[in-house]
Parts: sequence; C-alpha cells; structure tokens
Amino acid sequence: MLLEIRDGSACRNGMPVLSHFSFEIRGTEKIAVTGRNGAGKTTLLKVLAGEIELEKNEKNPDSGMTQARAFSLGMLNQQAADQPEKTVEELFRQAVLSGRTPEYCFSPEYYEEEQRYNRMLTNFGFPLSVREKKLKDFSGGEQTKLMLIRLLLMQPDVLILDEPTNHLDLASVEWLENYIRDYKKAVVMVSHDRYFLDRTADVVWEVAGQKLVRYPGNYSAYVKEKAAAYERKLKKYRQQQEEIEREKELIARFKNRPRKAAFARTRKKLLERMKQAEKPDPDDAVIHVEEILPARRGGRWVYECEHLETGYDREKPLQEISFRIRRGQKIGILGPNGSGKSTFLRTIAGKLQPLSGKQRMGEHTDAAYFDQMSADIRDACTVIEWFHNRYPALHEKEIREILAGYLFRGKDLGKRVRDLSGGERARLVLASLLQSGPNFLILDEPTNSMDIPAKETLESVFRCYRGTILFVSHDRYFLDRVADSLLIFEKGNKEVRYYPFGYTHYRESLKKAVDGQDAAAVRTAENQRLIEELRAVPRAERFRLREISTEEAELDWRFGLNRREREAAETDYRNACAELEEIRRLGLKEFAENAGIPEENGSRSSGSAGRESAGAEGSKPELSAWTADAAEKLDKAEEKAARTCGRWTQACLDWYEIWLDTPDGQKP
Repeated sequence: MLLEIRDGSACRNGMPVLSHFSFEIRGTEKIAVTGRNGAGKTTLLKVLAGEIELEKNEKNPDSGMTQARAFSLGMLNQQAADQPEKTVEELFRQAVLSGRTPEYCFSPEYYEEEQRYNRMLTNFGFPLSVREKKLKDFSGGEQTKLMLIRLLLMQPDVLILDEPTNHLDLASVEWLENYIRDYKKAVVMVSHDRYFLDRTADVVWEVAGQKLVRYPGNYSAYVKEKAAAYERKLKKYRQQQEEIEREKELIARFKNRPRKAAFARTRKKLLERMKQAEKPDPDDAVIHVEEILPARRGGRWVYECEHLETGYDREKPLQEISFRIRRGQKIGILGPNGSGKSTFLRTIAGKLQPLSGKQRMGEHTDAAYFDQMSADIRDACTVIEWFHNRYPALHEKEIREILAGYLFRGKDLGKRVRDLSGGERARLVLASLLQSGPNFLILDEPTNSMDIPAKETLESVFRCYRGTILFVSHDRYFLDRVADSLLIFEKGNKEVRYYPFGYTHYRESLKKAVDGQDAAAVRTAENQRLIEELRAVPRAERFRLREISTEEAELDWRFGLNRREREAAETDYRNACAELEEIRRLGLKEFAENAGIPEENGSRSSGSAGRESAGAEGSKPELSAWTADAAEKLDKAEEKAARTCGRWTQACLDWYEIWLDTPDGQKP
C-alpha cells in the first residue's frame, strides 16, 4: 500500500465536500476518479497533492492519511503556467536537472532526456522552434500541454492528472494513453474522456454523496458493476418495502383484537427495529428515447458548397471542399488542432466569410450554431427565469419538464446562470437551441467541460433528433455514438476526405493499415470489390475521380454496392429457377421409368399429377418413397426460387430509393 486515507473529511471554502471517506493507492495502480461535476474529484486530487489538508477527527485517532514510504508526487491542473517568464528550454532544464549536478548536462543520459523531450514536443503538436519562446506567449491550452510535458519528464512516483486530455487532439490523446499504460509508477487521474479511461485505468474510484467507492477494472467494467450493484440494491429495497407493507397489514388487522393485540405489538416493535435499506439513486443521466422533431422538415439538401476555400489568409487557405449534406445526416468532423475544423463551421454558419468558392443553405433550412462562446453567458437571473425569458409562451411546468431532460432538476433551477459551470451553461444553451426547433445543428465541441452523465444525456438527445447535424468533437465515444459518417481534416492538406461510416469502422481500418495489413480487409465483400476496381482505374481517371464532390462519390459508392447486390440477386434467382426446372425434369423422367409410363407421356404430365399417380393402387413400394422425396425436393426448390425473387425485387426497390436521392442532373 503506497498511500491510504482512512475516515478522512475535506472542506472547500468552509463547505464539506468529502466526509468520512476512504481511499488508497496500491503499488503502480492506474486509478481513474469519476463522478459528477462538483462531487469532489478535484478536491480529492488536491488532498493527495497536499494543497488541501484533511479535517482533524479527534473521535478517531486512526483517521487521516498514511504513507508506506517517502515518494515524489507531481500534479497537473487546469491553471496557467506558474512561471510565465521562463522559456520552454528553461522549463525543460528545470525538470531534468532538478536534484542533479551541472555536469549532468554533458552525460549520455542528458542527451537521451533531451531526445525524449523533443519527441514529446512533436507528439503534442509543437515544432522544436518553440523551445526559445516564453510560456506567456502561448495560449492557455498550449501552456497546459507544456506543463504536462514537464511533469512527464520529472516522472514522479505518483502522477496526478486533472483532465489531461482537455486541450489535446486525437493523436496526442492516443499517444498519452500509450504512455500512461507503460508508465512504471502510480497514476491518479480525473477525465471525462471515457475512451481514455477505458484504455488506461485498472481501478475506478467513484465520488458520490461525499463518499468514495472502489471498483476494480477499467471504465467499462465499472459501468457494468455499478449497474449490477444498482439492480441488487433496488431489488433488496423493493423486497424490504414489500415486507414492511405485509407487516403493517398484519399489525392493522390484529391490533384491535384482544387475543392478537400482543402479537401485533411484537410485530410493531420488530418493524421499528428493522434496519431500513436505502433506496439507491438511479443513474444521473437522462436517456431520451422519443423522437425529437424539428419545427420544419426542410429540403432534401441541407447545405452545399463548391470549391469553398476557408481560412483567414487568401494566400494560404486552410482547405478547399466541394460537399453536400443530405437531410438527416449526422456528420462528425475529425482532425488535429489547427486543421481548420472550427473555421469551416464558422464559415457555414455565416460567422466568417469564405475566401473563395460558393456555398448555400438548402430550402427551408433553419440552422442553429453552437460554439464555446455561445455558452459564455453571465446573466444574474436564475436558470428557470433565463429559459422562460426566451420562451415566454411556455408554462412553468413545461419549462421544468424540458430542463429536467437536460439534468436541471430541483435546486438547479434556482441557480444563477453566472454561477453555473461551463458544462452546465453549455447544456442550458443547447436546451434553448433545440427548443427553437432547428433542422440543421452546427456544433463546435458541444460536450466540452461536461461530466459523463451530461455527455450521455446529450448523446441520447442527438440520436433521437431527426434533423441534420454537423459537429466537431474530440470525444471519441461521443463521435462513435452520434456520427454516421465523418469528414477527415488534415493539417497542411487542403483536401478534406469523406468517410461514409462511423468512427469505430474508421479506427479499425486505420489500425489495419498501421499493422501493415490492407485496410480493405475490415470491409465487407462489396467494399472490397469497389476498392479493387478503383485500383484498376487508369492513373488519369484516378486523378479525375479526386475532383468529384464527396456527395457524388458517395452516390457512386451506393450505386456500386446496389448494382452488385442486384446482379448477385438476379444470378441467384436464375440459378434457382434452373435448378427448379431440372428437378421437375428429372422427377418426371424417373417417375415415368418406375411407373412403366412411356417417356413422352410422362414428360407431358404435370408434377402434381405425377405425384398423385405415383400414390395409386398397385404402384411399387419404392415408388411411394420416391414420390415423397421428390415432393420435398420440389417444395424446397420452389421456396428457394421465391426467396431469391424477393431478394432481387428488394434490390431493385433499393436502387429506386437511391435514384430518388440523386440530383436531377446526375440521375443515371
């Protein structure tokens, strides 16, 4: 046991946050701390770091924090750098030379540390030229990344990380995941990135009700065990409530009967002494299951652009894209920081003028735009007042029901908007946007600073939403749950790639490519044939294909899949018909031979007549067996022909649906 807290209590600003809790760090455990915003996660980290002292408990002399040995500890928080005048180079030397002699600068070990530092800078998206810049010249997110690099170089015995993935792109997050998994010492971390916790944690501590509960395993194991524990507690609570009701009925029935009064008093005393089982609290998230419909359906094409260049410098546009969004699509945008994702959304929303090219919204499109500035509201009114001011026609009961669907319940409705956390304000603004009934949502990092129940709630909202969504998110779990297709942005590359599948399919194909396998190996057979045909296209035609808009490419892809399905279904149907005719021909021939009927007469008999004649009096014993077998074969062949015909018909109907989605100028 490296560290242990027994019966500890901690306060913040004079208010109790954690009360009589236990916590421990065993060896080199990778510990995830989860819980709602405000539950006390950061308070626990500050207790471990020594920034907050535990309250003294005179009643329990064994309470407090104990350590098995002296160890080093380093913590990353979300505040700006504490030494803004220092350069990045000075930061590196401070981390590496701490506790060492100046001669260490000339050792091979120092050279290895410097190379490791350079690799970290690159992995976190910094060019090596930043080593001469002062910390104050970086943004807040960049300063946090530099503080993380310094902390990783120091390699403390206990590494404490508070939201380490907040300002990292996907590539940096994946690098950090691998680093933490291979870290030879203990790690305690708070993060709302469920993928990150799943890949790094082997123990989860949940903070709830001022207590901590330990769950062995990663985040997925924690979710399953928590759900199972909830079901067990709920079952126990319901059983006890049923028992209490039975006892109350007995007491009420016999308390006024002289011969049974003593029995009733005994049962009443037992009932009063019974230890009441607590009703378990349900999951904090609100999972929406009903459809959320826009006020207007809108046209088939929600947005389209042609050779659209976005950015801030006409000489250096961030990307050029020709793209169309169809009604009902939910498209996630992936890419590193600085690749132009947010700039693209701002251009679509009309907040930024395009550098060149054309763009237009579709007919009857009602767009709503959200970014982090949208949630920067500092009103002095309460949550319910703020929402009512925007929708005065709604009754208070309706407003309460709407806000409850976004986790604003009870006393939350009386909070002042300016006192809400960033994630709570974002939830409030998104609830207001969706209430206005838009049919096109343009969202830039909608779940930033939100806790996990809030993210799960929004995921269910967007899955039930029947409008169109175009969004940027670094939350891989959110991407996987919401997006049905992806736009891939690359830094320094103007070309934007469209991927017609979800995030999990995309990651699997990338993993296969990294492992040296053909990415097509994870695709369906239809996808495989399409890829092989594309490879067979001459080079000149390949170049021409790159000029086709992503919407045209998707339609070509859909028509290609359907064509192969129709051809396969038609072939199967024709084969089934040929097989059916062959069974009929052979059956009639064999029947004629066994029954002694001339072949020309047998060939003129129908299959059903043949079967009836075969059962006539005087037929051979083996003839009856043969007719039963023939009838079964014939029935199966007819069933197969009908089934393949239905499949062919459905493939033709699917072609017609795709044809309806095709613009008039592109219809085949």
